[in-house]
Amino acid sequence: MATLGRLLTAMITPFTDGGAVDYAKAADLAKNLIASGSDGLVITGTTGEGPTLSEDEKLELYRVTKRAAGSAAIVAGTGNYNTAESVHLTREAERAGVDGCLLVVPYYNNPPQEGLYQHFKAIASATSLPCVLYNVPTRSPRNLDAATLKRLAHIDNIVGVKEASGRLEQFNAVMAAVPDGFLVYSGNDSDTHTLMSLGGYGVVSVSAHLVGGETKRMVQLLAQGKTAEAATIHHKLLPLVEALFWQPNPMPLKAALNELGYNVGQPRLPLVDLTDAEKDRLRAVLVRFELDAYLTRQPAAV
Repeated sequence: MATLGRLLTAMITPFTDGGAVDYAKAADLAKNLIASGSDGLVITGTTGEGPTLSEDEKLELYRVTKRAAGSAAIVAGTGNYNTAESVHLTREAERAGVDGCLLVVPYYNNPPQEGLYQHFKAIASATSLPCVLYNVPTRSPRNLDAATLKRLAHIDNIVGVKEASGRLEQFNAVMAAVPDGFLVYSGNDSDTHTLMSLGGYGVVSVSAHLVGGETKRMVQLLAQGKTAEAATIHHKLLPLVEALFWQPNPMPLKAALNELGYNVGQPRLPLVDLTDAEKDRLRAVLVRFELDAYLTRQPAAV
C-alpha cells in the first residue's frame, strides 16, 4: 500500500479561457502544492469539479499529475452514484498509475447503509489500490454511519475515510469504531484541529492551495500532540478557511487564485464565478495573510 501522507490537498482542475482542461497548469499546480507542503493530492474530487469532467479528462489528469508529483501520492476521485461506473473508473485510474482512490458516498440515489456497504465493497474488490471513503452528507443525503464504516474497515484495502460531516458526535463515533491504523482524515479545514485532537490522521485540505506551509505545520504539531500550539495556527487561518466556503467550493478558491495572478480559469457550469461584490469581500480577507511562495501577486486592498 502506498503511503498517502497526512496533508492531502484536494486540487482544483484548472481550465483555459475557452473552458478546456489546462493540463500544463495542472502539472505546474501539482508541483507547487507539493513544494508548499502537501504530502499528496486528491484529483477530480469535489474541489476538482469531478462531476463535470469526462472520463478521458480525468484519466489524463491522473497521468499528468502523477508525472508532476514524483513520489508524492496521487489519490483519484473515482467514486460516484453508479457502482459499475465507479468500478470501471477505479480500474482505469489504477492503470494510469495513481496511488489510491477516493470513493464518495453515492449522491442523489440515497442508498441505505447496506447499499453503501455493498457499493464500497464492490469497488474495493475490483482494485489493489488503497481506498479512502468520503463521507459528505452536505452533498449526499446519506451519512455513512460509524457502524457501516466499522464493517468496511475490515476490507483490507479500505484504509481510511475522509470525514466531512462537520458533526462532533460523528467524529467521536468514527474514532471509536475504526481499528488502529485506519486513516481518519478531516474533510473540512475548519475541523482539522478537532478531528486530529481526537486521534484523526490528517486532512484533505482546500485552503492548502493558499497556505500549505502553515497547514502542514499545524498538522505536524497535531501529530505530535502539541494541540495548544496547533490551535494558534488554527485560529489564525480560520477566517481564510471560512472565506473559501462563502459560496460552493471551489468557486471562492478559483476566484482567489485568479486574483493572485495564478490564472486557473472559471468553474464549469453549473458553478459560476463570484460576483464583483463577493470578490471584493474575498480580497479583503486575502490581504491579511502571508500566502505560499508560488502566489507572487498581492491582492489589492479594498
